[in-house]
Amino acid sequence: MTIALAAVGAALATLVLTLLVQWIVRRGSDQDERLTEVVRELETRMDGMVRELTGAMEQSQIEGKRTRMLGELAGSIDLDEVLTRVLEAAGAVEGVDAALVTLTAQPGGQPIVATLGLSAEEAELQAVLGPPDGREARAISVSYEYGADQDGAEGEAIRSGVAVPLPGETAPLGLMTIFTRAPEQAFSEEEVKELEELALRAGPAIENARRFREARQLADLDALTGLHNRRFFHETLARECARAHRYERNLALIIFDLDDFKAINDRIGHLSGDGVLAEAAERIREVVRSADIACRVGGDEFAVILPESTLSDADQLYGRLRSALSSRPVGQAGPLTMSAGVAELQPDDDAIAFFQRADHALYGAKEAGKGQVVAASLLQPQAPPNVPPNIASVPPPEEPPNFQAG
Repeated sequence: MTIALAAVGAALATLVLTLLVQWIVRRGSDQDERLTEVVRELETRMDGMVRELTGAMEQSQIEGKRTRMLGELAGSIDLDEVLTRVLEAAGAVEGVDAALVTLTAQPGGQPIVATLGLSAEEAELQAVLGPPDGREARAISVSYEYGADQDGAEGEAIRSGVAVPLPGETAPLGLMTIFTRAPEQAFSEEEVKELEELALRAGPAIENARRFREARQLADLDALTGLHNRRFFHETLARECARAHRYERNLALIIFDLDDFKAINDRIGHLSGDGVLAEAAERIREVVRSADIACRVGGDEFAVILPESTLSDADQLYGRLRSALSSRPVGQAGPLTMSAGVAELQPDDDAIAFFQRADHALYGAKEAGKGQVVAASLLQPQAPPNVPPNIASVPPPEEPPNFQAG
């Protein structure tokens, strides 16, 4: 529509100028001064009209893009994608150089932060807080004044910003903030209203996507121990194996179980046994690294995937796990011992072969007397008892060097 108006305006302006030239020729030179003045006035008006039409067209394009982005918000339930679209829509507001969405932490979780036009260091420092008395502010304006020693990089520092709450079903989800790096820029009431309109559209989309993520995370967790479950373990192991092969990175795996846990269950009962498993899982979480992926793969059997790690790293983790479980009583079971198999990813391993090698090493540790760790690299290719014939492994040597428990 705007393009059509611009075309009509240009055509009318051309027609007016053509008629004016013809009229000048017919009238003669005695009216030159007056005609020149009329021409200038028409040119001025025509320039103004073209500018208005151009501005309207640009504004229409901006609004069309924003409308598309707003319409796309409800088209995804992936939280990262929804936050990206929200930030793009916020970044389209006049004068915005950066945008930030901060979602408040759920119980036991961490705040979620998404940024546009900000470095990780800047995003960490741009926290916007609400009123100190706890009221819900409609909008929060912030401005930053810098000393002479901090103001050398003209146009690069954040100068001011405005934040609005992201409405949720029962309480605000967090804040959406826009920033400018222009020294004289200040966001107007019109731009604040535009941001509020965006927040009203974004809030439900973010809440739905966040609920979906939380539901998916719960589906990946073992209900008893809170560790990742068997399905998540195998999916993640396949992904980590592919990544390690692609980028030629190290990857290690430890699989372990609690020695004689069936006897423990028979002695204290299955309900108390479940308590032992839950407490053991808590101690596992305490000693694994933040990058490690701890899982319960079934019964009293656990596994930890160790990205960027070697066989030696897995052996060190075994030592920490053994100490955590045996240094003090675990529930009603008393101190526990554990047997483990460890493996390091080999060039010809896929996820299944990698898992089988570590699992067979665990069989080896059991056969060697329990309470110890065996490395898959120490095993000879031979099928052990009670293992399907297509799986190759044997019990370890009587004294596997460097991997016997002390």
